[in-house]
Amino acid sequence: MKDSFDREITYLRVSVTDLCNLRCRYCMPDGVCKLRHGDTLSFEEITEIVEAAAKLGVRKVRVTGGEPLVRRGCPALCRMIAAVPGIEEVDLTTNGTLLAPLAAELKAAGVTRVNISIDSLDPAKYAAITGGGRLADALDGIRAAAEAGLSPIKLNTVLIGGFNDDEIPSFVELTRAAPIELRFIELMPMGGRFGKEAYLSGDTVLARVPELQPLPDNGGVARLYRLPDGKGRVGLISPLSRHFCATCNRLRLTSEGHLKPCLHSEQEISVRGKHGDELLETLRAAIRAKPRMHGQLDAEHPSAAGRGMNTIGG
Repeated sequence: MKDSFDREITYLRVSVTDLCNLRCRYCMPDGVCKLRHGDTLSFEEITEIVEAAAKLGVRKVRVTGGEPLVRRGCPALCRMIAAVPGIEEVDLTTNGTLLAPLAAELKAAGVTRVNISIDSLDPAKYAAITGGGRLADALDGIRAAAEAGLSPIKLNTVLIGGFNDDEIPSFVELTRAAPIELRFIELMPMGGRFGKEAYLSGDTVLARVPELQPLPDNGGVARLYRLPDGKGRVGLISPLSRHFCATCNRLRLTSEGHLKPCLHSEQEISVRGKHGDELLETLRAAIRAKPRMHGQLDAEHPSAAGRGMNTIGG
């Protein structure tokens, strides 16, 4: 189905929980209010919504959180989603720290690939940004994903001035010997915990590593580059400096059952408790409600999302 601006909507991001085992400063607010178990969509409710979305043309589903792997039985849900007629790809976004013992099971359940968030390669800095996480656990998750055949592996690194911008060359170097995609993502103003100096353009990466060579556009949200002798790729995702609203093809479903037509809008459409034609029409309404683009985003103009990122789904 196309929205009001002729964009084909083929992608649904599904948050299965607002909870996380880490407390990343740009994602989790202070004093998280845990949803009651009954407030979170059941696996059956999520699958029913995915089935309806597939009838309208959704072909790709990304399972997110919070941290999706803190939700008990997450591989079973992925299996249910992968079995929905019309769904061609099921992906997972995770911090990786709980992934190692589940990677093979997720692959068997139908998960195609994983995106793993990692914002520092220094154990002390990683612990600081994540509120006590262990870098070793995330690295174990990355290795397990590769061994399980979850491919391609994409590593998501949020650019934060004064925190990890000195690690840009080290992150890029990871792509020299391994066929991974390292994606630098501009910090989004959601939560107000950072000063203006923290907001770096994705072009900072090109300035720090000038030998990166551009690759052809593959239709995704990232501008792609490669080291001259690199086996992997570097992606720049720039929601602030070079937004990609014109090609946005996604809806987001929160863990308690609200559809968000746009990440940076406060508009939400409740889908919980709806079935059949009513469910389909609600999804159509959410697609029609997608705006042409989000409002201005920068240090002085925060997101109007109205939620922390942990409750929306990364």
